[in-house]
Amino acid sequence: MVNDVLILTAPGQGAQAPGFLSPWLEIPSVAEQIGIWSELAGRDLVRLGTTGEADEITDTAVAQPLLVAAALAVAALLPEPDATAGHSVGELAAGAIAGILDPADAIRLTAVRGNAMRESCTAVPTGMTAILGGDQGAVLAAIDAAGATPANVNGAGQVVAGGTVEQLAALAENPPAGARLRSLKVAGAFHTGHMAPAVAALGAAAAEAVVKDPAITVLSNRDGHVVTSGAEWTERIVAQVAAPVRWDLCMRTMSDIGVTALVELVPGGTLAGLAKRALPGVTLLALKTPDQLDAARELFTAHLAHGASAKEA
Repeated sequence: MVNDVLILTAPGQGAQAPGFLSPWLEIPSVAEQIGIWSELAGRDLVRLGTTGEADEITDTAVAQPLLVAAALAVAALLPEPDATAGHSVGELAAGAIAGILDPADAIRLTAVRGNAMRESCTAVPTGMTAILGGDQGAVLAAIDAAGATPANVNGAGQVVAGGTVEQLAALAENPPAGARLRSLKVAGAFHTGHMAPAVAALGAAAAEAVVKDPAITVLSNRDGHVVTSGAEWTERIVAQVAAPVRWDLCMRTMSDIGVTALVELVPGGTLAGLAKRALPGVTLLALKTPDQLDAARELFTAHLAHGASAKEA
């Protein structure tokens, strides 16, 4: 008999929305933890997650620690999953969930990552363009022809190109057949070679963190592989800052390892939406508010391969 497998996923930058933390801060343990992590991040995450304006929380140096702190605070309310994965900066949350990093170190590294990526965006005017639909091979060929990089290959007909303003303009002039292009409101070309300075900064910070081998299955954005070494995971998340996110391959691995339920941490929606098309038959839950915690715990009880021990809010 094949066991069910439940995976807990953490979204990346762009998932944040004004006020998304407000209902969660009514849970005392979440409010306390976010307050502590605010000091580590050098940002008032409580204010940013409640009354921060859209433009303010879009800032790379703000969005990244805010998202990782929110994901980890809510993950602490749930049982340990069978597996975990995070999209882009969500990988740092996944690493802490898997026991590779202490949550405090995950917040510290996320703050370094966000600040360094924002700084890297100032060297050359760059951006990102979402390409929706079309044949994936043709989409990747069009990106290459424009000199840009496929920064996110998300599956479900979604690819995000990153590059200079000129490269993205060339892509817009010669779009792949059957695809729609949408410019994204981001500071620069994340997960491309333009982020090389941020790789160095994150690498230096990561060298000071205490790293352990994962206690549960954890997937890598580089190629969707299961990573079993804490040292290898650290090398991967550092390099990933300037390398494409292959979420499509992560979802392929989810299918291969028998995932039957996927819970997306707050602010949920993006990853569950991708999985709806790519992982038919998998039970999905995108956590948005605390009133979904009981449903999430029920999923853990029903799908965990190793059994569940629920935590109360």
